Amino acid sequence: MDCIIIDDEATARAIIEQLCLEVPDVNVIKTFPNAIQAIKYLNQNEVDLIFLDIHMPDFTGFDFIQTLKKPPKIVLTTSDTQFAIEAFEYECIVDYLVKPITLSRFEKSVQKALSLSTMPTQSEPSTIESLDDNSGNDLYVNIDRRLIKIDIPSIYLVEAKGDYIYVKTENKNYTVHSTLKKIEDKLPNDLFLKVHRSFIINIKKIVDIEDNSVLIKKDVIPVSRSNRPELMKRLNLL
Repeated sequence: MDCIIIDDEATARAIIEQLCLEVPDVNVIKTFPNAIQAIKYLNQNEVDLIFLDIHMPDFTGFDFIQTLKKPPKIVLTTSDTQFAIEAFEYECIVDYLVKPITLSRFEKSVQKALSLSTMPTQSEPSTIESLDDNSGNDLYVNIDRRLIKIDIPSIYLVEAKGDYIYVKTENKNYTVHSTLKKIEDKLPNDLFLKVHRSFIINIKKIVDIEDNSVLIKKDVIPVSRSNRPELMKRLNLL
């Protein structure tokens, strides 16, 4: 992935650039000390990913995002935790990194961006139409006039994207023209939980929890403030 770094602090830019060198599949094209310079660059060039600081003089990270007609994937980098919930209201933001950033946490962000980049090609084509009723541990989706059975426990993530939802399973991914509410009603409550307005997770597949996010496989999923108490309640905590 080609990326740029936007941060008004030279040290912060250098640290993120060094982290990028430690992670495969990330290529830093340019770094910018302010959003204005980055906007001028993006008017003539395309990138796959932006590492963006929130607090910058005159032009905040959120101001910058709102100027972009078709923003690429964005990872916010900041020393401030209070904007995490607001950040995930933006569809283009894939993660929220709090400084100082560790290599392991940085790698999770890159993996999330990579997984979103490959999602359309890994999923079924847009001829998928709708969800049908499920019984027991099975869920059926209508694909090219064929009912395809999905084993419900194999589903680890459901993500809403506009008029479509992505259903990720252990073996295959599916794109379904439906709503998150519709599939939420068909999934067992003891196994699945809506943790964000755009995400339903299989709580048995959680790898770890950090800040306002959970790691499912290689996907870093935001957890909204309103849904976090229910998530904590569901976990078998010591």
